[in-house]
Amino acid sequence: MSARCLVATLSLLVLVLATLSPTTMAGDNESLTASYRAKGQAGLDRLQQSEMQQACSGPVGMEVAADVATKIQKAAMDGVVLPADGKLLGQWEKGQKIAQTGTGMQSSDDPATPNGGNCYACHQLAPEEISFGTLGPSLAGYGKIRGQSEAMLKYTWTRIWNSHAYSACSHMPRFGDAKILTEEQIRDVMAFLFDPASPVNK
Repeated sequence: MSARCLVATLSLLVLVLATLSPTTMAGDNESLTASYRAKGQAGLDRLQQSEMQQACSGPVGMEVAADVATKIQKAAMDGVVLPADGKLLGQWEKGQKIAQTGTGMQSSDDPATPNGGNCYACHQLAPEEISFGTLGPSLAGYGKIRGQSEAMLKYTWTRIWNSHAYSACSHMPRFGDAKILTEEQIRDVMAFLFDPASPVNK
C-alpha cells in the first residue's frame, strides 16, 4: 500500500470514529460487557466508566472541550485528601519497594497483599535503575531539584493522589482517589521522591 493510500485510509478511519453516534457506542459497550466475566477481585464494575473516563476515551486526536476539561480538573482537585496529621513524607526505603512493585488489583493477585505503584512502568526514578518506561517524565533528582517547600510537597501529593487535578486526561493512575495505594504508601512514595538519602536524589 502506498503512503498516500495509507494516509487516506487512516484519515477515513478517524472520521468514522469521530462520527459514531452515542447509540453505536452504547451498543459497543454492551458487546464489551457481554464478552467479559468477573474473576476474583476483577469485577464487571470495572467496565463502568466515570464521567471523566468517558470524556477522555474518545478517538485518538480528539481533544476534550475546555469546559469539560476544567470540570474534570476541578472535581479531581476537590477530591484530593491530604493527611489529617499534615505528615506527607514516610520512609523512602518502603517507597522504593512500592515504586518497583507492579502487582495488585489484577484477578490473579491476592487482595490481601498490598498493591504496588509500578512507577517504573512510566518513569525513571533512581538513576541506577536499568529498566523503566518513558510515558511519563524522568523523576531522577526529583527532590534535589525541586526542594521540599510546602507548596511542592502538596503539589506532588496531589499529582500522586489524582493527576487529573492538573491534566484532565492524564494517563497517570489515580493512586489515592482510586484506592490503589493507601495514605501510608503514598507517604512512602513521597519520601522516595524527596528524601535526600533516597537513590532518586543521588
